[in-house]
Amino acid sequence: MQRFLTESYSETVALGERLGKTLKGGEVLAMFGGMGMGKTAFTTGVAKGMGLSCEVSSPTFAIVNVYGKNGELCHFDMYRVSTWDDLDSTGFFDYMAQGAVLCVEWSENIENALPATAVHITFEKGDTENARVITVDGIEANL
Repeated sequence: MQRFLTESYSETVALGERLGKTLKGGEVLAMFGGMGMGKTAFTTGVAKGMGLSCEVSSPTFAIVNVYGKNGELCHFDMYRVSTWDDLDSTGFFDYMAQGAVLCVEWSENIENALPATAVHITFEKGDTENARVITVDGIEANL
């Protein structure tokens, strides 16, 4: 398990970018943490680290945003997902089978569906307004 302290939006993006550079495809990044904790900022960095030039936005209303020419990155918001049918309708299993990298916000709502290999990333408030404590568990790369 690796633990990081970021003090700003740009530091959270940079941490995500470092992780994104280590990804090969097919990883599930299961993100846990409340609203406004930096999950979308982190995903912005993951996309950047994967070499994708796209503007990442929160999938709150769309439920999933797909990035890259070939759908290399899928960014999910599972806040409103509460049943297996809900989850299946998001395309979660299909995108996973295609080998896309999945960044999954509100993973606490689908924890039983996450693969055993999922990387667990927890976001918590730090001591200041913009500080975040980010814990990454399940990846061997040293970030």
